[in-house]
Amino acid sequence: MALRNFYNEIRALKVKELPKHLKPKFSLDYIKNSFDRGLDNYYTKYIETSSVDPVYHVCFGGMALSYLINLPEERRHAEHLEQERLAKEHGLSAPHHH
Repeated sequence: MALRNFYNEIRALKVKELPKHLKPKFSLDYIKNSFDRGLDNYYTKYIETSSVDPVYHVCFGGMALSYLINLPEERRHAEHLEQERLAKEHGLSAPHHH
């Protein structure tokens, strides 16, 4: 919804008007106010209504964050397994690091 509103705002602008229109949106105050407005909207939509949705948001958000934090380690592990597989395919012994 916010993206659609943003698109509708800039659709009528000429290309040379775009930087002047966008620059204020990247100021620290504008970003802070947008974040605060988002928190207020979230509070109104989910907290004041005693909805169970925030529990799901915390659970799934935690799972996603955990996945993203662990992703580099998983990629290194997968790369190591692939190197071992290729080494065995070519009859070489891969060095073991444990």
